[in-house]
Amino acid sequence: MQVRAYAAHEAGASLRPYEYDSGPLGANEVDVRVTHGGICHTDVSLIDDEFGVSRYPLVAGHEAIGVVHAVGDAVVGLSAGQRVGVGAIAGSCFHCEWCVSGRTNLCPARDDTVLRGDRGAFADHVRASDWRHVHPIPDAIPSAQAAPLLCAGTTVFSPLLVNGVLPTHRVAVVGIGGLGHLALQFLAAWGCDVTAISTTATKRADAERFGATGFIASGEEGALRAAAGSFDFVLSTVSANLPWDDYAGLLRPQGKLCVVGVPDQPIAFSPMSLVPAAKHVAGGIVGSAAHTRQMLDFAARHDIRAEVETFPVAEFEKALGRVREGSSRYRAVVEFE
Repeated sequence: MQVRAYAAHEAGASLRPYEYDSGPLGANEVDVRVTHGGICHTDVSLIDDEFGVSRYPLVAGHEAIGVVHAVGDAVVGLSAGQRVGVGAIAGSCFHCEWCVSGRTNLCPARDDTVLRGDRGAFADHVRASDWRHVHPIPDAIPSAQAAPLLCAGTTVFSPLLVNGVLPTHRVAVVGIGGLGHLALQFLAAWGCDVTAISTTATKRADAERFGATGFIASGEEGALRAAAGSFDFVLSTVSANLPWDDYAGLLRPQGKLCVVGVPDQPIAFSPMSLVPAAKHVAGGIVGSAAHTRQMLDFAARHDIRAEVETFPVAEFEKALGRVREGSSRYRAVVEFE
C-alpha cells in the first residue's frame, strides 16, 4: 500500500509530502487510516534532531486516532472501520519476561512509533506491528481529544498504578502543560488531594479547572520551602532543570518523586534529601498496553479530556510552531481529513 506521509528531510526542516510502500501486511499487523494526529514535543525534538538520533527523511508522530483499514490473519478483536488508536508503542515481542508479565512498555524489542524513521504517524496510514497495541477508542471520547491520551495520557496515568498512588494521598503535579493538565484531571478523579506547581500564578485558574485544590507558584521566593513535607507523591511533567533538593523536600517520609519530563541536565540530589526519611525517586514512561486501555476506560468514565487546539493538514507547520514555542493550550492535534 502506498502511504502518503509528511516528512522532514533534514534537521529543523519544514515537513513535505513523502510517499512510501508499506509492503505486505504481517499476520499480527494492523493498518490504520489516520484521521487525527497529536503533536508531542518529542516529535518536534526528533524533527530538529535535538537528541542526535534522527534519521532523514523522518516521519514523526505517535498519537494517531483513525479507523482500521486492514488486519493480518492472526489479528483478534479488530475489524475494518473500527475506531482505534496507535500510540507511542506500536508493538512488542510478547515473549520476553517483561511482556509475559504484562509490562509491554519495558520490552527491549518494543516498536516505538516515533523512532521508526520514515514510518511514523504523521501520515494518512500508520501500521502497528502488533494488534495488541491497537486500542479501541471509547465512544464517549471525541477523536481530537483522544489523540493526546495515547502518549501524554498514558505517560501520566501509568505512574499512578505503578507507584501505588491512593485516593488518600496528597499529590503535587509539577507543570501545567500537555502532560500536567491531564495528570491533574486523572488525580482529581482518583480522589487525591491535588496541588499544581507552576513557575508563576498565571495558570492558577486553569489548574483549578483541571481539578487542583492547591497551587504553588514555585518562582516565588520561599514557596517550595513553605510546602516542605506536604506530599506523598510528586509527579514532575516538565523538561526544566529543577532545584531537585527542593522538590525532594516537598515529600513526606517515604514519599516518592516520579519524573516523566526529560531535563537536559543530570538529575542530582544531596543524600540528605533522600536518606533520612527514606524518600524515593523514580522515572516514568508511557504505559503498557494494559495500562493504556485502562487509562482510556477511566478517561471515558470520568469525562477526562485532553484540551486541544486543532489544525488542518495545510497548517501543519503552524501547529508544530505552537508546540516548539510552548504556547499550545494544551495539546496540538492535526486533522488529516
